[in-house]
Amino acid sequence: MGIVLNQSLRNTIITYIGFGIGGISTLFLFPPILGKTFYGLSNYILSAANVIMPLFAIGMQNTLVKFYSQCKSEKEKNQFLSFTVLFPILLIIPILLIGLFFYDEIVFFVTKKNAIVKTFIWLIPFVALCMAYFEIFYAWARVHMHSVFGNFIKEVGLRSFSLLALFALYFKWITAVDFIYLTAGIYFVAFLATMFYAFRIRKPVFELGIPENVKDILVYTFYIILSGSVANLLLDGDKLMLNQYMKIENIAYYSVATYIALVISVPSRAMHQIVYPITAKLMHDNKHDELNDLYKKTSINLQIVGGFVMLCIFVNINQLYEIVPKDYSGGIGVVFMIGLSKYFDLILGNNNAIIFNSKYYRAVLFLGVGLVVLTVILNMIFIPLFGIFGSAFATLLSITCYSVAKLLFVVKRMHLYPFSKQTLQSIAITFVVFMLFYFWKFPINPLIAIVLKSILVTIIYIYINYKFVISPEINQTLDKFLLKVKKK
Repeated sequence: MGIVLNQSLRNTIITYIGFGIGGISTLFLFPPILGKTFYGLSNYILSAANVIMPLFAIGMQNTLVKFYSQCKSEKEKNQFLSFTVLFPILLIIPILLIGLFFYDEIVFFVTKKNAIVKTFIWLIPFVALCMAYFEIFYAWARVHMHSVFGNFIKEVGLRSFSLLALFALYFKWITAVDFIYLTAGIYFVAFLATMFYAFRIRKPVFELGIPENVKDILVYTFYIILSGSVANLLLDGDKLMLNQYMKIENIAYYSVATYIALVISVPSRAMHQIVYPITAKLMHDNKHDELNDLYKKTSINLQIVGGFVMLCIFVNINQLYEIVPKDYSGGIGVVFMIGLSKYFDLILGNNNAIIFNSKYYRAVLFLGVGLVVLTVILNMIFIPLFGIFGSAFATLLSITCYSVAKLLFVVKRMHLYPFSKQTLQSIAITFVVFMLFYFWKFPINPLIAIVLKSILVTIIYIYINYKFVISPEINQTLDKFLLKVKKK
């Protein structure tokens, strides 16, 4: 776990810096500066691009991670890297041609409730293309154990440039329409920066040719497309559905609430950047016991860190919504529902990495497709009845069902177990601390109240977890930190 903890820690810090920048923008800057209409439009474009991105990448970012370690010679490596970069173009071109052919039908469908989308609809495939090749070149770096730079671009770089664009809008150097186009340009720059970094790690030697194991690669790629589509639809499909039933301003309200809840998943996102290739190698080498040990460690470590983040959000959520514009203040229920779904998915550790690198990934992916259908149906039922709360409830049900299915599959088929007695202890600690602080309200300025309550939660939560040794790895990290403090 040395390299995992090292790069995961750096990735976590970077990701939280990015989320901090994004949080300030999302809560305090986007609503008053960009306005709810263009903020909702911006989120819709990025969500739609994220949903179709797996089709453009055709799963090559995951395929690269899975099969690169199996390349033995330099020639095989060069040929495989060339294949992962060039092959997606063969699918992207026909997808774009189909989109042009059915352009009028697509525009009519997505603009029934919000005509403003029509002007910017072409930005969706452009941003999706940038996202796809960003992920491919990010995977190029990750297979060489360089996960930090790409994570910095993804989490900090994109949000920082978006913040600069927002300031330009505030000072009236650009218009809201310019901001939308500039956002698309930022994703293009991110793709270029990651490509050049990947090429610096390993200089490209493009060799046109078909890998010997191309059949296995293409089969795996097909299922990864399904997997990526399932994951992204579960993540962003709700915003697309809201566009079909409600005014685009509601996407802005929903986006603020979901952004707050998504902070819970940051530790998982950071750790998976480095755990994924390690999981792939352990499975390729048939090291079952080491894999099972890694599974348990990622589960409990993510549960503790994610539980802490969830606590800080949940116990402060009422005060947090006191300082955002009143139009956005009805999303507390959304935060709880989305937050709980993210927490449950997070405590499964490197479950996804295990499934996608196993011979059983096909069955689970088809199950995921079924759950996407369920998500769409649930959104069609609950959005007309309960608005954004209905969409959040549909997402909670869908993601929970999907997570339970994946967990049971790994346990039954592969005999890998993420949970232990520490799992129950951690859940109990999280629940008790939540009950202690949620109903306790400081009658002072909301920002000061959030800081004070968070400090108290941090001290009590860390002390209890340390005292009961819920995670030996986290305890060791704290011991090293305390030792350095004593020496100083």
